[in-house]
Amino acid sequence: MIRRLISALVIVWVVGFVLFVGLLPRPAGDATTDGIIVLTGGPGRIERGLALMEQHKAKRMLVSGVNLAVGRRDFLVMFRPPRALFDCCVDLGNDAVDTRSNGAESAAWVKKYQVRSVRLVTTDWHMRRARFELGQALPKDVAIVTDAVRSEPDLPILLTEYHKYMLRRAAALIGF
Repeated sequence: MIRRLISALVIVWVVGFVLFVGLLPRPAGDATTDGIIVLTGGPGRIERGLALMEQHKAKRMLVSGVNLAVGRRDFLVMFRPPRALFDCCVDLGNDAVDTRSNGAESAAWVKKYQVRSVRLVTTDWHMRRARFELGQALPKDVAIVTDAVRSEPDLPILLTEYHKYMLRRAAALIGF
């Protein structure tokens, strides 16, 4: 009986991991939202968010999880956004230190600017957990469009993220 249970759990884990890897989220289509939320931590994320802003896909953008040592001037030098766009419409969030706190920081920003729809920008392998955390933190009536930045993750990154995602879902299920 125990062997069958362990075998079933291993099969479920393997199938889940294969689906997790095989169905990585993709970039979003041409949707327009009230805001864009970019999570720091991976290449191409901020550039993707700025490009969407220049295409007028949203009115305002939050970059969540910006290091405290990075100021607005540093950001301007690193990413070279159009100054007028940056001054009016890009907010740098310094409160988040992980994906869960990205959700809390984003929720405060959504409330402050009365945002009703957001485009979430993060790396493809990170999107499911990021989407889950954002969905937990935001009001249920805020629409979330996922916009994954394509990457070529290695096996350790995929295994780590799969386990983090599954553990976070399990923790939420039991109310933790």
